[in-house]
Amino acid sequence: MNKFQNHKNNNWVFALVCFIAMFNINTVVSQQDAQYTQYMYNTVSVNPGYAGSRGNLSIGVLHRSQWVGLDGAPTTQTFNIHSPIGYRGVGLGLSIVNDEIGPTSETAFDVDFSYTIKTSIEGKLSLGLKASANLLDIRYSELNQYATDQSLEQDIQNRLTPNIGAGVYYHTDKFYLGLSIPRILETSHFDSSSTSTANEKMNFYLITGYVWDLNPDLKFKPTLLTKAVKGSPLQVDLSANFMFNDKLILGAAYRWDAALSGMFGFYISEGFLLGLAYDKETTELGNTSFNDGSFEVLLRYDFIKTKGNLKSPRFF
Repeated sequence: MNKFQNHKNNNWVFALVCFIAMFNINTVVSQQDAQYTQYMYNTVSVNPGYAGSRGNLSIGVLHRSQWVGLDGAPTTQTFNIHSPIGYRGVGLGLSIVNDEIGPTSETAFDVDFSYTIKTSIEGKLSLGLKASANLLDIRYSELNQYATDQSLEQDIQNRLTPNIGAGVYYHTDKFYLGLSIPRILETSHFDSSSTSTANEKMNFYLITGYVWDLNPDLKFKPTLLTKAVKGSPLQVDLSANFMFNDKLILGAAYRWDAALSGMFGFYISEGFLLGLAYDKETTELGNTSFNDGSFEVLLRYDFIKTKGNLKSPRFF
């Protein structure tokens, strides 16, 4: 395929993404949160009850490029920091999530609070609250060159909407289960006089996982994430990871009717995790020549001061 043909394909692909974005803007739709393949290492982004549950100060960053090769395809960056505070079961955290698709971008600033109570010798139950501020940008000027209707509205910059969320997170050394709604308020980004409406709907999350010791050097870690939002298909992510010598992680994942994924993790040093993931679409979009799949890279560092005080290493 020559350069002219590639340029035509890229223009067509960008037009497709712009059409999707324009459809989402000019009709009443249910807006979904960003998705992650390595959700098991990024739990605080969807469940405030996770804040401080690692028992030490933890910092994580993640980048996701979805549908690489498709102009205007979604990209997501996250940053989070959280830690237990004192000895009263309180955890605090801060998260920043930037999500872009075509001519739209949204940045969420989240403050997480959790309170943990012991339910048994090994079990802990955390109740979490999330306070959010979302900034929305829409560049209608990028849509005008593809739209037949040239009367689209002016660009929107830094449209601010507050929100709140809540979550419950139960865990032991080997098992965890969480339920959460990161965004409870179903806010509208536009007023009734606008030709465009985009409502932010509640996203319900269920996340769970377990660690099996297959032998002293090998652990098996299956995980499950289910996300439900009104007006969109149910999302089910099932993953299976194997950990070798508490250092190397290899695994695979399946997103129901959407994608197959491969995952790689490696502890560069104690508490410093590198995670990589690649998704291959199982839909018709995955068979196109301009879609090279989706990629994620994650870095997480735990400031472990006294390992001797921990009953066992944390694997989630």
